[in-house]
Amino acid sequence: MGDGKSAADADRRLGRRALFVGGAAAAVGTAALAREELAHLWWRLPGVEKPRVAGAVDFRGARWIAASSANYRRADRPDDYPIDRVVVHVTQGGYASAVKAFEDPGHRAAAHYIVREDGRITQMIRELDVAFHAGNREYNERSVGIEHEGFVERRSSFTDPMYASSARLTAAICGRYGIPVDREHIIGHVEVPGTDHTDPGRYWDWDRYMGLVRSARATNA
Repeated sequence: MGDGKSAADADRRLGRRALFVGGAAAAVGTAALAREELAHLWWRLPGVEKPRVAGAVDFRGARWIAASSANYRRADRPDDYPIDRVVVHVTQGGYASAVKAFEDPGHRAAAHYIVREDGRITQMIRELDVAFHAGNREYNERSVGIEHEGFVERRSSFTDPMYASSARLTAAICGRYGIPVDREHIIGHVEVPGTDHTDPGRYWDWDRYMGLVRSARATNA
């Protein structure tokens, strides 16, 4: 699951320094940082932001439940940040507990999607937005996070419906953003630099999963 306060705090720090360039900001050497942040905020100008429909999902058939706005950052991806990775997570708990955590503003983390053991998919954050899921700001900005109900130490958590449904979801994301279907771009949480997480763990069958993603991608194409 998500990484908690440290990851979220790093992600939320657009801050006043990023919004007020010059003067005191330049004096303390933050002008370069401010310019970098402002380069990604152009979409906030009136009439520029992509239209948003309440309850709309990016993956057909997904159920929408909104995560707390404290657990993600509004953005306009891929126009402001390119999306080039999918990160696979395991909740270390049940579906209901994951939803409750992502709805909690104190949790400070959430993923875009949760896939249940029965294969049903819930979307909690739009792909437009930066979810606090990877524990690494750059990876958060460039990835879509998919949680899977279950426990890393239980092989039985990873069911046939889960693999099939998640693979279709990942294939759709890869198709939408032109992400290569390979292990460099579809990774586990454990592979994110700087993380201390181990998910999806040794029982996640990467060969099977990648085969399913490739098959679904070919069908969609």
